[in-house]
Amino acid sequence: MNRPIDETAPIVMAITGASGAPYGIRLLEQLLVAGRKVSLIVSSHGFRLLQTESDVADMAELRTAVGATRFDRLVTVFDDKDRGAAPASGSSLAGGMVICPCSMGTLASIAAGTSRSLVERAADVALKERRPLLLVTRETPLSLIHLDNMRTVTLAGATVMPAAPGFYHRPQRIDELVDFIVARALDHLGVPNTLAPRWGESEA
Repeated sequence: MNRPIDETAPIVMAITGASGAPYGIRLLEQLLVAGRKVSLIVSSHGFRLLQTESDVADMAELRTAVGATRFDRLVTVFDDKDRGAAPASGSSLAGGMVICPCSMGTLASIAAGTSRSLVERAADVALKERRPLLLVTRETPLSLIHLDNMRTVTLAGATVMPAAPGFYHRPQRIDELVDFIVARALDHLGVPNTLAPRWGESEA
């Protein structure tokens, strides 16, 4: 069983190379809007993804995209190559970790416990310390290898949340589909939000 979420500790957030840059950018923005401290790790493939899908070329442009003032106040950036950074240690407090988007390669490494990068090691720490670990995966179709890896990390304590938005709220714009997933991610991280309508709200 996972420990309760520590709302005073930073949330470790990673962006990797799966398609879904808008999810990652919006989630980071909303964590900062909620006043949550974030330990941010972007892999090299994550930066390539941000550039390809959202024209965000580097950390400076990501800072601008999510709001520079909040970024400077709440975000601590870590190099994915630095496996000795704070998120690599269980003694460094964290209110959980989210990887959004999470590539199948990252998922496989977490399932195998390889810890070859800071993203992978931080996820390993979240599991061993029984902290929430949320993997917002994005791939289709899924091979048996992918499914087996999802099963493995789920048994280890992670939550796998495929970026598969619903349609019951009758979305009219792409950003509404993005917000559907980001809202669910925030829910699992214990961050209050009103980004997307909840089932039954319209009837109420």
